[in-house]
Amino acid sequence: MTGLGARLRAATDARGPLCVGIDPHAALLRTWGLPDTAAGAREFALAVVEAAAPRVGIIKPQAAFFERFGSAGIAVLEEVILAARSAGLLVIADAKRGDIGSTAEGYAAAWLASGAPLESDALTVAPYLGLGALDPLIRIAQESGNGVFALASTSNPEGVALQSARSTDGTTVAATIAREAAERNAAAAEAGEWGDVGVVIGATRSLAVSGIATACLAATPILAPGFGAQGAQLGDIAAIFGEAAATVIPSVSRSVLEAGRAGLAAAIDAHRAEVVA
Repeated sequence: MTGLGARLRAATDARGPLCVGIDPHAALLRTWGLPDTAAGAREFALAVVEAAAPRVGIIKPQAAFFERFGSAGIAVLEEVILAARSAGLLVIADAKRGDIGSTAEGYAAAWLASGAPLESDALTVAPYLGLGALDPLIRIAQESGNGVFALASTSNPEGVALQSARSTDGTTVAATIAREAAERNAAAAEAGEWGDVGVVIGATRSLAVSGIATACLAATPILAPGFGAQGAQLGDIAAIFGEAAATVIPSVSRSVLEAGRAGLAAAIDAHRAEVVA
């Protein structure tokens, strides 16, 4: 069984690291001339999958924009995930789940276990009950060849105070999460591979502020939102992430999706060119 880290690395080697978000919020559906319904979200999302499949290796559907339609939206999300994986795309489900014990196992059964209704290659998780609390979820994910991305240093300004808070030894919360993720990837690091436990590090906040040392992240995939509409530039990945740049998966959503159906493919191509130039 090929694990998440190996699949991510193969995808980025083949098609570049760009990840395209799928965010069918009301304003974007209007821009596309679609109804703000589950049916509109379906048409929107499947069009993104079709445009992305020949151009990038990774997509990231935002679960909230499907969940808002209730069971009909969840059914659409299931269809979109299946269509994307069938087209050869890796799917990072952006649902930010996080809990303990059997509840964490329940989330894994929904999103990460083999044959799960919403099975994705990876799931974003919120580790603020402690990353160790998510070990049951991570175990089930890895048993199925899948993985997670744990929020470490996010792009939103409200996260700064918590994520930059320091323990008695001076380590920030964000750095602790990054270090603990890297520890779970130790075997992959020894083999020169990428691990299955990634982290989310926003591109709009400096690593110095977050207190994250890049040296420990050589084997840890980094999902990096904040590019495009949020202000970070794709050409600055090396400057932002330093020696950790090799494992960065930059994510773009609005700056691509706002191009509309007719301009979507060209927008993806333009963003991809910025990354792989």
